[in-house]
This record gives sequence, structure tokens and C-alpha cells, in this order.
Amino acid sequence: MTDQKDRHKRTIDIVNASLKRRYARERRFKAMGLGAVILGLLFVSALFFDIFSKGYTAFVQTHIELEVYFDPAVIDPDGKRDLEEISRADFRKIARAPLVKLFPEVTGRRDKLALYSILSSGAPYQLLNMVKDDVAVIGQTLTIDLIADDDVDMLVKGHIDRHLPAADRRVNDTMIDWIDRLEQLGLVKKKFNTRFFTNGDSREPELAGIGGAAAGSFYTLLVTLALSFPIGVGAALYLEEFAPKNRWTDLIEVNINNLAAVPSIVFGLLGLAMFINLFGLPRSAPLVGGLVLTLMTLPTIIIASRAALKSVPPSIREAALGVGASKMQTVFHHVLPLAMPGMLTGTIIGMAQALGETAPLLMIGMVAFIVDIPGGPLDPSTVLPVQVYLWADSPERAFVERTSAAIIMLLLFLIAMNTFAVIMRRRFERRW
Repeated sequence: MTDQKDRHKRTIDIVNASLKRRYARERRFKAMGLGAVILGLLFVSALFFDIFSKGYTAFVQTHIELEVYFDPAVIDPDGKRDLEEISRADFRKIARAPLVKLFPEVTGRRDKLALYSILSSGAPYQLLNMVKDDVAVIGQTLTIDLIADDDVDMLVKGHIDRHLPAADRRVNDTMIDWIDRLEQLGLVKKKFNTRFFTNGDSREPELAGIGGAAAGSFYTLLVTLALSFPIGVGAALYLEEFAPKNRWTDLIEVNINNLAAVPSIVFGLLGLAMFINLFGLPRSAPLVGGLVLTLMTLPTIIIASRAALKSVPPSIREAALGVGASKMQTVFHHVLPLAMPGMLTGTIIGMAQALGETAPLLMIGMVAFIVDIPGGPLDPSTVLPVQVYLWADSPERAFVERTSAAIIMLLLFLIAMNTFAVIMRRRFERRW
């Protein structure tokens, strides 16, 4: 009897010891999982902090407040108010004259050129546009905030270290003294940078904007959505609901799954060979970009749509068929509406993926330098990821700021699209 009790006691001890080990392993696993999550969040936070710290200053732009006299003798000496003649006037002289008045001691040619470089090369065009909008300003003296050069902008924002040797910075000591004098007079202002959102690309950082790239992304995604959604949903419906289950449909399913893992640049090569070389469609056009991204996103949409169709309980189909509905009516009146939230989620995720793609669009020429904002899918344009790529390759310090700001806008678009996908799923999802 005693031996039996001892054996029972030993068994309990063994079980308790094993339970302790299992619980210990479970705690270690949870700790490692939590550590992995925290580490990932730290890396993502560091990335976001770096991007935002470098890019948020691009949303403001430095301006110089000057008293500008629109000299009729320079702008329109004949007094005809002909806009073509006015466009040929020397507006650089008009923009530079207030600086000469503020710094009369600057007399040398080289010093004057350095003084004039405080203003952006776009300042004369800013005055020209004012005259084109209202010729009545000719002969008037107006207080105007003229856009500053990118180096001046970087200095005012603190991105250029004043304590570095003069040879290591783009702004010399004399220019720093001039800018300090302007700041003391209250003529240096930082205003919200509307040009960043309305302008196209430019060689001058202070004039560059994402307007053209944003329009190109819009038209490209519009073409992608118009083609990929109906084709992807139609293919998923046929394969899941109507196609016979044989080796051919199995082969198609395997190929669709394989296409989802193909590198995106391969689709760019396919688009270059087919749409441009074979069909002769224009390069750098959102239409071609949309066609290429359609090929890339179709596998994702088809897979997500088939998964959504599979999630619909068979009882729905059986009930519809039981009351006399045809196969077509069952699918389109009952199954498809219930599966649509999952399909929309997959489509939006596919669109978000397409929005961030660069490689396939580089292959079809959307890396070109395009200043004008496209007016339609056939006009030459670029897209936001390619714009980021172009700016990141530029040597000017101000383009680093613009690059980070463009990434911020791209991230906001992606977050908005993914949030919309989550909301759509939670709003229309049915619990079975």
C-alpha cells in the first residue's frame, strides 16, 4: 500500500514538474513575441520619426517681403498693355530693384549677383503672373512676398549649420549677414507652401511640387481600378462558381498564385514589350501605367475575391436554389453581395500596393522629367513613388526635405486607403 502511494506521489511530482516547464516555456514564448512586437514598433517609429523630422519643414516656404515697383518703363514702355510684349519684359530687374535699395553699399558685380541670388529664379515669374492677372498693377508699388532661394530657405529653417567653415556650406558669411539684416527688419517670413501641392516638378527645389505626380498617380490608379476590379471579380466568380473542377482550372489557379509572387519589374518589361513596342501606346502615359499595374494587381484581387466567395456559407446557395433561383440568380443576387466587402478589401489593398510601385513604371518611361500637370490619362506624367525616386537622386539639400515630405504624403494616402479597407470590411462583414 505504501509502495502504491509512493508511486502515485512520484507520478504527481512528475506531472507538476512538466506543467511548470510548460508554463515556463509559454511565458518565455509570450515574452519573445511581445519583445518582437515592441522591437518592430521601435523600428517603425524610428523610421517615421526620421521621415517626419526631415520632411515637415517642406510644408512651409521662406519668403522675402519687398516693396516692388512695377515700373512701366520696364514692363510696358509703349503703354499698349499687350500681354505678349509684357511677357518679354525684364521682370528680373523689377524683382531685384528692392534689394538694391535695401543694400546700397553692394556695388560690385559679383556682390550684386550674390545679393540677387537671395531670391528664387521663380520670383520674376511670380511678378509676371501678377501682371497677367491684373495689368492695373503696372505703375503701382506693392508689398509682395517673393519666394526665396532654396539655400536661403535651408538657412532660415536651420538645415545649414552657420558654424561650419565657409567652404563646407553653400551660403557664405556675406549672404548670412544680408539675411540676418533682412530678418532684423522683419522682412523674412515663412508661409504655408501651397506650391508644394499645386506645382509640378522643377529643377529648383523651392518651385518643385507634387501636383503633377499626384495627378499622374490619380489617373494611373483610375485606369487600374476601372480594369482590375471588374476583370478580377469576374475571373474569381467564374473560377469559383461556374468553372468545372479539372486539371485545366487547377493549372489556372496555380498560375494565378504564381503570378502574385512575380517581381513587379517583370510586369514593367511585359508592359514595355506589349503596350509600347507592340501596340504603340505613348510612353510615360498614365494609361500605360494603369495597364501595367492592372496586370500586377489582378492576381491579388482574384485571390482575395475567391477567398471572399469561399467564406459565404453553402447554406446561402442551397437556400436560394431551394426556392427556385437559377445558378446565375443565386450567385449575383445572394452570394456576390455577401462576398463584396471582402472583394472590396482585396481591391483596395491591391490599389494601395499599386500606388507604392516604382519599378514597373520606370520601365515604361514614367521616370521622365515632366513639369506640366497632366490633364488626362494620355498626357505624359509621373507618379508619386517615381517623384520620390527622382528627388532622392538630386544633390541639393532642399530636395532631401521635399523627398521626405513626398514620402509623408504617400504614407498618408496608403494609410487612408488601408483604413478605408478595414472600415469597409467591418461595416459590411457578416458573422456566420
